[in-house]
Amino acid sequence: MRSPGSDAVHLGRRSVAFGLPLAACGLFIAPVQAAAGVHQFSQVLMGTQVDLTLQGGDRAAVAAAAQLAFAEMARLADMMSRYRSTNALSAINLMAGLQPVTVPPELLQVLLMARRAAQASGGDFDPTVGSLHDWNFDPANFSIPSAHRISQQLSLVGHKGMVIDERAGTVYLSRRGMRLDLGGIAKLPILQAGMQQLHRHGVADAMINGGGDVLVAGQLNGKPWRVGLRDPRQPERLLGAVSLNHGFVAASGDYERFVIHHGRRLHHILDPKTGYPTKGPRGVVLIADDLDAINGLGAAIMVAGAAAGRARVTKVPNLDALIVDADGSLWRSPGMAARLA
Repeated sequence: MRSPGSDAVHLGRRSVAFGLPLAACGLFIAPVQAAAGVHQFSQVLMGTQVDLTLQGGDRAAVAAAAQLAFAEMARLADMMSRYRSTNALSAINLMAGLQPVTVPPELLQVLLMARRAAQASGGDFDPTVGSLHDWNFDPANFSIPSAHRISQQLSLVGHKGMVIDERAGTVYLSRRGMRLDLGGIAKLPILQAGMQQLHRHGVADAMINGGGDVLVAGQLNGKPWRVGLRDPRQPERLLGAVSLNHGFVAASGDYERFVIHHGRRLHHILDPKTGYPTKGPRGVVLIADDLDAINGLGAAIMVAGAAAGRARVTKVPNLDALIVDADGSLWRSPGMAARLA
């Protein structure tokens, strides 16, 4: 689970730039190479840089589609940010223990997805981890809450306390002081909404890179998109690259935002069962066509550990995974091994 933080929705993870035809999941590769009909657009959203690489003949039409995609992603990011005091998510947190709050349909769907991810993971993913709000991993303002404070806040963490009435369109947190943080689950649906806007406006071949989480559709110059996978053990290098025409590539790791404190690496993915940064894998990379199959799973594996992660991955159809354990050992599912061969 991601800790609460200071950046917008706190969905952002890595600053990213990428070249063509290889895009990197969290690593700069090369300057952008000119290619006929390939257009790039960037905007800062969700505390990170979101890059669109689009192929289409008419730049004006493609640029207009890109702006509509950015506008939709910005709208949803504002809706799902815990740092927007006037949105429905903040209202849910404010009214915790008091009354249900009516929420927009898009937010309701993300919260239903969060509930499914929490149930499937046995609470290793938990959107109420926002209750652990005293951690700050900004090196300039780093702070560690006291054990007593963590214990107090940990008593408020528990996804079963998030009550959703789908028919009424309301959400209720059952205890005063509970808080939701959608940093571990809202980014991919927001990127997907951007891709849907592109498709609606005639752009079929597209890559969206949102701070290292990548969503692709179609082709680039008649070939599959190429996405480089960052090595959690040495984030400046790649483990390899994968090719795909459709789907998501999502990465979680202890290298994303961290500080070294008394010789120990403390990072932003919190264990909702202890209140402290996870001690499991160094990093997880997941590839899937289906959003539900992948969303929230990387954070859950970071919490559950590599052995449990491997077991979970093998139970999910059409999911490819790479896990780097705390000891540096690397495991690839058969599908991932084939992709990187």
